[in-house]
Amino acid sequence: MLNPTLITVIMAASLIGALAGVLGTFLVLRGQSLLGDVISHAALPGVVGGFLVSGGRGFAAILGGALISGALAGLVVQVLRRGAGVKPDAALGTVLSLFFAGGVVLLSVAQLQPGAAGLTVFLFGQAASVLRADLLPMAIVALFVLSCVALFWKEFQLIAFDREAAQAQGLPVVLLETVLTVLTAITIVLGLALAGVVLMVAMLIAPAVAARQWVRGLGAMVFLSAVIGIAAGAGGAFLSALGQGVATGPVMVLMASFLTALSLLLAPDRGVLARWVRQQNARKSLHGRQVLEALDGLSRDHQDPAYGSDQAMLDAYLGADARPVLARLQRDGLIRAQAPVAPEGKATRWELTDAGSQTLHAQEGQR
Repeated sequence: MLNPTLITVIMAASLIGALAGVLGTFLVLRGQSLLGDVISHAALPGVVGGFLVSGGRGFAAILGGALISGALAGLVVQVLRRGAGVKPDAALGTVLSLFFAGGVVLLSVAQLQPGAAGLTVFLFGQAASVLRADLLPMAIVALFVLSCVALFWKEFQLIAFDREAAQAQGLPVVLLETVLTVLTAITIVLGLALAGVVLMVAMLIAPAVAARQWVRGLGAMVFLSAVIGIAAGAGGAFLSALGQGVATGPVMVLMASFLTALSLLLAPDRGVLARWVRQQNARKSLHGRQVLEALDGLSRDHQDPAYGSDQAMLDAYLGADARPVLARLQRDGLIRAQAPVAPEGKATRWELTDAGSQTLHAQEGQR
């Protein structure tokens, strides 16, 4: 039977996973995956600043500072990109480095204060820091975030796929992007206690990337990403509880990465296996058409519809061993073997069937 502490951690991890999946979808579709990394790392100075201002490790003060710092970093990135014309990668890298460096400096100062040892929890996360009393505030904040996403669903959908079209329709694109940035910062801040500033970005990106492999529509992607986020959060929390002293955040990230790897491998349309199968089928189809064209061309050159070509000739035309292709075409009824021309019965000649000729002409008509 699960103990109450583990149940609390699983519920919190599921909540964080769901929120991360929803907001991460918009980051991935907008090509701003690194923005989550920036906000996550930029939350560190806010965490330490909240501790220094409040004089203790108050949950509200620390998370409030993290929210202010993370949201400010996201807005600075937007200002550098839109206002100063800085390239996206340069803006992201600059802000990430600046805020994280400031956080490390503040952390070194805070270490001199009594009770500061626990601040390192927010670097890598610690499940034990989440209390049952924290679940209700987390649920209220999560409901607020999801309500905002539902309220601005159409607008978020448009700027995710076509920012220029949104501007042309007169939508306040900058304001909407700011709202998305703040909502992302809120989600990251909620997950700091579990995953930490270093690993929280993976919980944002991995579920969305996994969901993208299975579905095409935005609504389906958001829903599936949230489900994968819940599975990664709850599964990671449960697995970490099986080992003594195992950190929950890294296991959650490993679970999310595992689900993403499975999706990249097994998704029926975009998966690696599916693409490999399509490539193999395309290669077989190409080789089959080449053999059919060779048989048809040789019969035309010899002005003999029943002219048969031996395998050596077809091997040379194909540039490879033609036996697998010939066997498949014969099985499909597109070619047939003529009587052997050698007394030993080793040299078989091949000719097109009527079905093979019709198939070849149909393929030529489609090109």
